[in-house]
Amino acid sequence: MRRLVVHEAKIRCSQGTIPSLLVIPPDSPVSSDNKPVGTVDDHKPMKNIITFGMCRSLQNPTVQSATTAAAGVLTPQACVPATNKQWSPGAPFAVVDEVRVLSSDSTCSCDWGGTIDILDPVTEVEIAEG
Repeated sequence: MRRLVVHEAKIRCSQGTIPSLLVIPPDSPVSSDNKPVGTVDDHKPMKNIITFGMCRSLQNPTVQSATTAAAGVLTPQACVPATNKQWSPGAPFAVVDEVRVLSSDSTCSCDWGGTIDILDPVTEVEIAEG
């Protein structure tokens, strides 16, 4: 069963080296367990989605450049997410102003080739199927 995703949910990127925490602003239109609930719009780099340590993707220009300089040996570089698209799919219904809340089965794409998923939504509140 899908669950709501709240502030400080544990997330990971397939190209990162460490998990991170999702940052949901306190003015989120929905809250659960006294924490702001994420929406599909909470994907802003370095605001909602911070770093995943080091990036290993050759689609990232800094990783590609460092790897080239190291004679082709993969050389991870500092992760600066490039998450410019909404989380998907989100809840099957809109909650406030046609914005869907974030569900534990949602993923977000990084422009550098990573897929971000939710390891722990930090709540047990289940989302009813639309």
